[in-house]
Amino acid sequence: MSLARLRRDRVSSVDALRGLVMIIMALDHVRDFIHRGAMLSQQATNLATTTPVLFMTRWITHFCAPVFMFTAGMGAFFYLRNSPAEAGRHAKVRLSKFLATRGAWLIFLELTLMQLLYNFDISPQYPIFLLVLYVLGACMIILAALIWLPLPLLAAVSVVTIVLHHLLDGPRSTSALWMLLHQQGAFPFGGRVFIAAYQLVPWFAVMSLGYCVASVFSWEPARRRRFLLRAGSAMTIAFLVLRVANGYGDPSRWAWQPTATFTLLSFLDTTKYPPSLLFLLMTLGPSLMFLSWMDQRPLSRSNPLIVFGRVPLFYFVLHFFAAHAAIVLLSLVRYGGSAMSFMFQPVPSMGGPLTAFPPGFGYDLWVAYAVWIAIVILLYPACRWFAGVKERNRRPWLSYL
Repeated sequence: MSLARLRRDRVSSVDALRGLVMIIMALDHVRDFIHRGAMLSQQATNLATTTPVLFMTRWITHFCAPVFMFTAGMGAFFYLRNSPAEAGRHAKVRLSKFLATRGAWLIFLELTLMQLLYNFDISPQYPIFLLVLYVLGACMIILAALIWLPLPLLAAVSVVTIVLHHLLDGPRSTSALWMLLHQQGAFPFGGRVFIAAYQLVPWFAVMSLGYCVASVFSWEPARRRRFLLRAGSAMTIAFLVLRVANGYGDPSRWAWQPTATFTLLSFLDTTKYPPSLLFLLMTLGPSLMFLSWMDQRPLSRSNPLIVFGRVPLFYFVLHFFAAHAAIVLLSLVRYGGSAMSFMFQPVPSMGGPLTAFPPGFGYDLWVAYAVWIAIVILLYPACRWFAGVKERNRRPWLSYL
């Protein structure tokens, strides 16, 4: 079966979920490039300085990374499921090779093209960010080996890793390997500084769990929807129970605040780097319920959720360029030609020197929202065109885009 045929045998509910978080994701990245508070390194979830609107602007985007990892695992299973029955072991060999090579390709993009889009500068003086494409690629390489485990065993390994990885919490280390595995931080390598934002544990387990859960899409639809709804509900309830208990599952405890609103924000403020058990329960639970609700709902190919969900990498690269280009254009309007003297370097929120930018650089949050909406609208035609190209075209290399 050709890769083009595999692309046609898609699950629309999974594409819709992925497309939804792609749209939401752009809001957070636009905020990074546009919002004045981001330029001042003000954490949107810092209860001492945030507002409810700013907090929720950041919080809603917490769903993105878990869904990316989970649906990437699901996509790997669908690749295997849609292989010809006679392919047998060869189908798994082909999947393993595809995951390894695509994972390496994503890491390459992270180290090259994405650094240019983050900085609009190729100077080696700036740190190298190991962000979403890096961790997706690295976890795909890990999954290329894990798919050879029996499915029940792989599911057990995934769940145990997600639940028990907090046993690795402890004193901070200066080890580069440990930062890649389980601790956010920066380390030197090859004369450059690398910032490890996303750790492999437990992200690889989220991807492998998605691979296992995708097997339910071979079930009868009503049974499948019940499973997804019950599993999602159970995860959401588990989040609420464990969070109320305020014990195991997240290194950050919630606390009573001066107002009910901020107490709720404290309750929702779980740890993303690395993702805590409660962070993953909070995000994956509702995501599974969304899959149940969307299952077998008729969605046209022109629906934005489907369009964006079918070309995630294409959209990902374009939206970063658009977000960075937007702040350049806004600066040219605000500061005139003098903006050219400071805009082609990382903005302060991406590690650039604050002193190199004018006082008060950046914009109010509503401007970030306006730019976000504009970018999503402007990217839709290009993404719809490319989704059509991938669906019609049989060239295997398109599977890497």
